[in-house]
Amino acid sequence: MDKRPIGVFDSGLGGLTVVKALKNNLPNESVLYFGDIARLPYGVKSRELIIEYSVQITEFLIQKGAKLIIIACNTATAMALKELRLQFKETKIIGVIEPGSQQAYLDTSTKRIGVIGTDATINSRAYESSLLSIDNKIHVISKACPLFVPFVEEGMITGSAINYIVEHYLSSFQNDIDTMILGCTHYPLLKDAITRYTKNIKLVDSASATAKEANIILKKYNLKNTAEKSYRLDCFVTDLPMKFERLGKTFLGEPVGHPQLVNDI
Repeated sequence: MDKRPIGVFDSGLGGLTVVKALKNNLPNESVLYFGDIARLPYGVKSRELIIEYSVQITEFLIQKGAKLIIIACNTATAMALKELRLQFKETKIIGVIEPGSQQAYLDTSTKRIGVIGTDATINSRAYESSLLSIDNKIHVISKACPLFVPFVEEGMITGSAINYIVEHYLSSFQNDIDTMILGCTHYPLLKDAITRYTKNIKLVDSASATAKEANIILKKYNLKNTAEKSYRLDCFVTDLPMKFERLGKTFLGEPVGHPQLVNDI
């Protein structure tokens, strides 16, 4: 039995969708969550900066005792996962792209899969590479949706403005795919709006798939906490802790507590 927490990080609030999925799949596991709000959004940053930020946060979480690191950010997964695994060989590290790709492959019947994400994630072609490594006959159609994250971070997940933006980005998908990967952990909060324009398309939430992958890793390496009722969530942010506390409930479905402000990272 290993009572150490799981470390999860994202550029902002979106990774709380992974925390929610972890709690549903691994209710005995405590979580350290790091939201890098001061440097949001990652999707428009260079690869070098994203790696630098990801290394800093991973070091922080490991120092806090994390037994497993989950990169709950598609952009950071695409840009920094390989580098983090090289630098922190003693710690298990997983991202959200491979689990999401595996789930999409299981869900599709036509092998025509759409991917939506930030500019950085889409330009990296990380999902395309992951999907084609599973089956080289898969046809991938990708679309960057850069306005989604700012709207979600402001809590604007319903209403005419977000509906217009969703329609603008997704109208071209309707007849070309049968499965769509929500390639950003912010996007599940827009699922209702997205579903209006993708009624016959299966939506893949990478957060749920990643939580299942975490369960597999913990079992494989004997890292699971088998104690009862031991879940605890501790949050750390680089800016705007009160805003994080206010909006975090929308992502998590329950209060996130009082996040600790981290200035020295």
